[in-house]
Amino acid sequence: MIWYAVIAASVGCYLFKLAGLSVPERILRDERTRRIAALLPVGLLSALIATQTFTGGHHITLDARAAGLGAAVIALLFRAPFLIVVAVAVATTAVLRLLG
Repeated sequence: MIWYAVIAASVGCYLFKLAGLSVPERILRDERTRRIAALLPVGLLSALIATQTFTGGHHITLDARAAGLGAAVIALLFRAPFLIVVAVAVATTAVLRLLG
């Protein structure tokens, strides 16, 4: 039964990619399309961060992950390099989980 789902998902992904390749050139050159394509990854990443930070199971939670995100934002405000931002977020979350 699982193979039917795998095959259906594979066909769906292929058709979705084929639909993207079939978009007319005039639509791709449109300025609105370019702006949306540039902003779409930011919106999707923001939604993923919010979901992973503020939810636990089926409930909204406020725990050490939120503090880690806050520490990462502060590091970004100080224009820290990306790896430092990640390290600050991880360290903050780990220390707060360790403390309680």
